[in-house]
Amino acid sequence: MLDQLDLSKILFLDIETVPQEEHYSNLDDDWRSLWERKSSYLRATRDSTAEELYERAGIYAEFGKVICVSFGILNKQESKREFRIKSIANANEKELLIELREILDKFYKGPEYLLCAHNGKEFDFPYLARRILINGLKLPHLLNIAGRKPWEVQHLDTMDLWKFGDYKHFTSLKLLCKIFGIQSPKNNMDGSKVAEVFYKDGDIKRIIDYCQEDMIAVAQLLLKYVGDEPLKKKELKFLK
Repeated sequence: MLDQLDLSKILFLDIETVPQEEHYSNLDDDWRSLWERKSSYLRATRDSTAEELYERAGIYAEFGKVICVSFGILNKQESKREFRIKSIANANEKELLIELREILDKFYKGPEYLLCAHNGKEFDFPYLARRILINGLKLPHLLNIAGRKPWEVQHLDTMDLWKFGDYKHFTSLKLLCKIFGIQSPKNNMDGSKVAEVFYKDGDIKRIIDYCQEDMIAVAQLLLKYVGDEPLKKKELKFLK
């Protein structure tokens, strides 16, 4: 399969998410009760309260929201390559998702396109689909997979590809970058700090940089999988 991929038809993607509210105390009684139920299995494995665990709410589509999406696509003409990168960041999630949906359906609606992310099948793709529906929007073609046969779903997952059929194994993007000698992102933050940077610092530029670096790392990883040359810095084109 990998040797048959058209790399120019793969849209690499990464998202950043945060809890719906900055503080647990901002939730109304219904939401607090629902979060207590949702987080019960986490509390069973650690000595923490539902309030203390609320910082993890952003990883659940029912309790979080998308604040940044970065995507990139490889454009190759003769011997010249260019990796075009664009990010959408907005505190207003609905506006962000409307813009993302318009881009996906305008430029990447054809059956030849694939979405690619690391752990995308378990996180990025379903999270986006759920938040799009929650915001009262129609799903774009690439995320509207209901009723499709497995081979008709236009999704690639660099973590899933690394499993080689092993269903119990999780391998982080950071570890795979180390294994394959891919330059690790140098941004001094990780996913656990995104909410703090968003709510306390208001530094959306830092979040965009972090999201883009992870997305580029996913592209570099897939290039390793197929035995292609890694992206060079001069090949990266950041679009507004």
